[in-house]
Amino acid sequence: MLVQQLQAQQRFHVHQRITMMVNRYEVFADDGRGQPGQLVAFVEQKRMAFKEHVTLYTDESKQAVLGAFKARKVIDLASAYDVTDAQGRSLGYFGKKFGKSLLRSTWQLDQSGAEPVDISERSMAMALFRRIWDFLPWVGDLPFPWMYHFDFVRGGETVAVFEKKTRFRDHYLLHIDDPALDRRLLLAQAIALDALQSR
Repeated sequence: MLVQQLQAQQRFHVHQRITMMVNRYEVFADDGRGQPGQLVAFVEQKRMAFKEHVTLYTDESKQAVLGAFKARKVIDLASAYDVTDAQGRSLGYFGKKFGKSLLRSTWQLDQSGAEPVDISERSMAMALFRRIWDFLPWVGDLPFPWMYHFDFVRGGETVAVFEKKTRFRDHYLLHIDDPALDRRLLLAQAIALDALQSR
C-alpha cells in the first residue's frame, strides 16, 4: 500500500504472534466492515533486546521498509524512540513518561511540526489491576485476560484510540481521527504500546 493510501486509512487491526525468540506483529487496514483487510505492516521484534531497533516492513517478505523506531539509549526506562520513514528521515519520536507510568502507563508522541500527543491508559482502575496482576506469583506469568485501552489526546481532544479487542490474544484496533497524524508514526507507537509495555 502506498504511503498516500495508508494515510487515508482511519482504522487498523494489530495482531501479535508470539514465538520463542521474536514477537511478530501483523497490521491490517480495516476492510470497511470492521474486519482486517489488506496487510500494511509486518514486524519482528527481538525479545530481550538491550537497545530496541524495530523495523516495520510492508509485508512478510521483508523486502520493503515502511518505517522503523529505535531507542536513543540502552535500557533507559524513560528513553525516547526515534521514528523514521523508509529512507531514514525523521517522522517524529515517542517516549514513556516514567513517573506517570508508575500508576498508569503514559507516553508522549511528537510528530514533526505538530503539537505533542499524550497517550495514557483510559482506566486508572484497570491500570492498577494490571500492575497487581504482574506481581502475583504464578498468575503474573499468565496472559492478562481483561481488555484495556489507550487514548491519544492533544489539547484536550481525543485524536486516536488503541483498544485491545480480545481477552487472551493480543489483537488491537487502532482508530485515528486526526487526518494529519502520520500513520507510520502511529503504527510504530501502537507496536510499542504492546512490545514495550512491561519496560
